Amino acid sequence: MSDLPIELEAETGVQPVPDRRARMEEPLPVRLVAIADVTLPVRAGVEVEMDRFYVGMLEFMRDADLRQLVYHADNFAIRFVVQELLPERGEYRPLQIEVQSLLVAEQKLMEAKMEYVRQKTLTPGEESIVLLDPAGNWVELVESRAVR
Repeated sequence: MSDLPIELEAETGVQPVPDRRARMEEPLPVRLVAIADVTLPVRAGVEVEMDRFYVGMLEFMRDADLRQLVYHADNFAIRFVVQELLPERGEYRPLQIEVQSLLVAEQKLMEAKMEYVRQKTLTPGEESIVLLDPAGNWVELVESRAVR
């Protein structure tokens, strides 16, 4: 390393021009592992708990139309259909949701005192968190991995 002092370049006199292009929204921090929008059942009266779970904890964006219960991820949306009784299902496959940090999601679940199970996935070295959302639907949280 040289012992020469750092010097600033002389001013050019050019002023920066404001960028007038439309600003793009930042991507949402959650993604659904799906090929299209997902539709799930929900009982009436749990909207506040659903907002707390999907918007507050998992950072989905609630649809502007408040008459519908729709949460947007970066790639798709979860649409909830209000029903009086939840349907009988022969199989239960959890909705997989990619979060940026499984550790942060787990801390939020602990703070909210929600029950969950941490489990190893089929891919070696990966784990997921499985739990029920406030509507009684199974959800599996996995950590998003950067493609290299």
